[in-house]
Amino acid sequence: MAKRAETTATPAEEAEQTPTSGKGHATPSRATREAARKRPLVPADRKAAARDARGKNAEARERARVGMAAGDERYLTQRDRGPQRRFVRDYVDARYTVAEFLMPVMLVIIVLTFIPVPALQYYGIIVLWLFFALAIIDSAIMTFTMKRRLRGKFATIERGLTWYAVMRALQFRMIRMPKPQVRRGQYPA
Repeated sequence: MAKRAETTATPAEEAEQTPTSGKGHATPSRATREAARKRPLVPADRKAAARDARGKNAEARERARVGMAAGDERYLTQRDRGPQRRFVRDYVDARYTVAEFLMPVMLVIIVLTFIPVPALQYYGIIVLWLFFALAIIDSAIMTFTMKRRLRGKFATIERGLTWYAVMRALQFRMIRMPKPQVRRGQYPA
């Protein structure tokens, strides 16, 4: 039989090797724990604390703005959340709509009405109403085809999607929020 080799250890090493029971210190009293938890209600430097709070709030708002512009679901408003809303946004952003050009045309017509030529004012108003009717017809066609595609993709359609699509179509493409995630002609599957 082989004998076990024994090593000689110094008393300091033996003390380190012996397991200690307990946590190694006394339990602090309740008064000590409460004193350690106490913080002042008003910070010592109120201006610095306010500056720090404004900085943190500004960072959070910037993060939320960038996240919303990118279409991140965590930062979207309740109005823009959900897969059906994303589908509608992508569908509207993929097509040219007459409604998005309605505001510039209205601005031009309003400027034309200030020119003191009655025939120009009259025809300008007629063109405005025709363009307005064309925008309504285009929006109706857009919502009809969009709903047909939504029914093919989703079992049930949530309420308010038609109005959501029309309001998004009325805005210039470059100022829509969340920003368009698809190119023109790139319809959602």
